Formats: sequence, structure tokens, C-alpha cells
Amino acid sequence: MADHIASNTPIEHYSMRPKGTSDSPTGSSGESSLAARSANQHGAVEMLDSNPSNHNAALNTDELEAPKAGRFAFLKTKQFYFVLALSQALAIAVTGTNTLSTLLSIAGTNIPAFQTLFTYILLTLIYTSWTIYKYGPTGWAKMVFKDGWRYFILAFFDVQGNYFTVLAYRYTTILSAQLINFWAIAVVVAISLIFLKVRYHIAQYIGILVCCGGLGILIASDHITGSNGGPALSAVKGDLFALLGATCYGFTNVFEEFLTSKRPLYEVLGQLSFWGMFIIGIQAAIFDREALQAAVWSSKIAGYLVGYTFILTLFYSLAPIVFRMASAAFFNIGLLTANFWGVAIGTSVFGYHIHYLYPIAFCLIIVGHFVYYFSEKGILGESKKPWLGENQERGVAGVGTARRRVERPEALV
Repeated sequence: MADHIASNTPIEHYSMRPKGTSDSPTGSSGESSLAARSANQHGAVEMLDSNPSNHNAALNTDELEAPKAGRFAFLKTKQFYFVLALSQALAIAVTGTNTLSTLLSIAGTNIPAFQTLFTYILLTLIYTSWTIYKYGPTGWAKMVFKDGWRYFILAFFDVQGNYFTVLAYRYTTILSAQLINFWAIAVVVAISLIFLKVRYHIAQYIGILVCCGGLGILIASDHITGSNGGPALSAVKGDLFALLGATCYGFTNVFEEFLTSKRPLYEVLGQLSFWGMFIIGIQAAIFDREALQAAVWSSKIAGYLVGYTFILTLFYSLAPIVFRMASAAFFNIGLLTANFWGVAIGTSVFGYHIHYLYPIAFCLIIVGHFVYYFSEKGILGESKKPWLGENQERGVAGVGTARRRVERPEALV
């Protein structure tokens, strides 16, 4: 009789979970869910039907990519063209900050650390305030106590990258400082290979080399036209500063890519700016004291500082989206066109002339971006991070992430 019942009576299986929590491995699909999960609050227990067919489960990465996988798959997506355009917008932003820094120097105000302090303050007001609102004062304090040391390291290297790069331009020629851009890309690739276990396709290496070849043509054009900034004040010292700055930038970019893939953007940017504000404030008080006393102050100077602050704030706000949708390597090759945009803007601001090699170099760098993703067969591209698990379950489902694409296939970012 018992055997008869077991073979003919359907049995319902149930599992239990705290009421109000998600049945997905990592919770809600939004960035703000990370803050909610960190509070570890649970409600009453509820019963769930364990039959997978009764749940609206999200696609996994294989199911999302399979229908469209194949040669040039990522190049055919709108996400590729979006991140390509975004990387060029960031290159133009870099050009804008460099132009305003030059105008400040020409006007007699050379305060590199102090002028960047305003950017960190503005970022802190925006993103730290929002983080405290999302987590609550107690939750924010717990996050700082637990993960603050990581963000302090990120902020330290970010500040030093900015500081030593500015010092490099004081002591060496523009031509030498530009050559150091190659080193930043090498640092990013090496750190990604060693620590994040990223494995690049041969096409990606070729794409990087093509982009670097385009930068080489830009530098050659500057050398031909004599636009290398004149003789160096101390070439060895300047080149060492440039190498140190590029190394700091490379570490910062990779570390920020890692953190933004696992944490909400507002938390990362809020902590980066919070700690950076104190670090750069101390450096400005120590190293910019004489420059501040000798600086010229006027409404024009104030306008330059306001423009510099807003453009750099925009840069910091958009860069993490490139890290999520692409990678630190793609981010750096995208910035190689900044020299071209600098000359383009300089034609009206400083009276520069565009050498015929400049458009050729620009096109070569852009072609390198396409070559970089030439062999990418998945539509998720580099947004699928190897350290987050096969279905990105260890990552946050925020703007630009692969997990967001899995849960919302129709989303652009």
C-alpha cells in the first residue's frame, strides 16, 4: 500500500527562506540591493514552491549570449558603440582639464594639488551624501570600518597618479611624458593578468599595439613640428615622475574596475573622493603653500577653476561605467586620442595647427578599438568579469554590468 501511494501520489516540495529576500543567489537586481543585503535584516519565514518552472528566473550568461554568439558578436551590439563613444567623451574631458590647467598656468596660477581638491570635495558632497542616505549613518560607518582601508589605498594611488604626472610635465618634455602613456597600458594589462586572472585574446593585444602605433604617430608629428615643449628642465627626474604617475594610474584603474564590479558606483566614488579629499588636502598644504601665496586670483581664474572642477567631476562619474562595460585596458587605449582632441581644441584656444599626421593617427587609434574586440564572440564583451563567477553572481547588478544585462537583456547600460 505504501509503495502504491509513493508511486502514484504527486509530492510537493517546498523550501523556506526569510520573507522579503530574493530567491536568486545574490538578491535584488538593483545596485541599492547591496546596501539592503549588508544590513542582514530578515523577516518572517515563507514557503516557496521548489519547482523551477514556477519561477521567473533570469537568464544565465550562456542563455543570453547563445542566440547571438559568433564572429564579431560584440562589435554588432549597440553597447560597443556606446562604450566607444563614452571613452572618447572621457578623452575630450581629459583634454578640457589639461587646457584649463594650461590657462591657469599662463595666468600665473600653478596649484596642481589645490585645484584638484575642489573636485574631490564636490564628489564627496554628491556621492558620500547619497551613500549615507542609502545605507544610513550607521550602515555607512560600518562600511567604512570594514572596507575603508581598500578605498584609502585606491584614493592614495589616484591622488599620487595625478600629482606625479603634473610634476613630470614640469621637469621633462611633453614628448617624453607622452611616451610614458605606453607604460600605463602595460601596467594595466600586467596587473589584470596577474591579480584578476584576465586572459586577453591575441586580437586584443594586436588592438592595443595598433592604438599605441597611432599614439606613436601623434608623438612623431609633435617631434616633426617641434611641439615637444622645448628643452627639459631635468629629463631624468621628469621621466621618473612620469613612470611613477603612470604606474599609479594603472593600479588605480584596475583596482577601480574590480571594486565597481562588486560594489555600487555611489559607494566607490563616495569613498574614493572622501579619502582623496584628505590625502590631497594634506599634500596641497605641504607642497602648494608657496604656489598659493604667489598665485594670481581673479574672476577669470575662478572661472577656470570652476570649469576644471566640473569637467573632472564628470570624468570621475563616467569612468566607472567604462570599467564595467569594458575594462581598464579599453579605458586606457580610449584616452590615447586625448592628444588629438587637445590639438583640435588648441587650434581655437592657443592657435595650434593640425599636422596632416594627426587625423591619420586618430583613425588608427579608433581602428585599434575595433581590432581589440575583433575576436570577441560573446555579446557581453568584457563586461563579463572572470572574477565574478560564470553568471556574475558575485557582482552587483548595476549600470553597465553584465549581470544587469542578464537580468534586463533590453537594457543599453
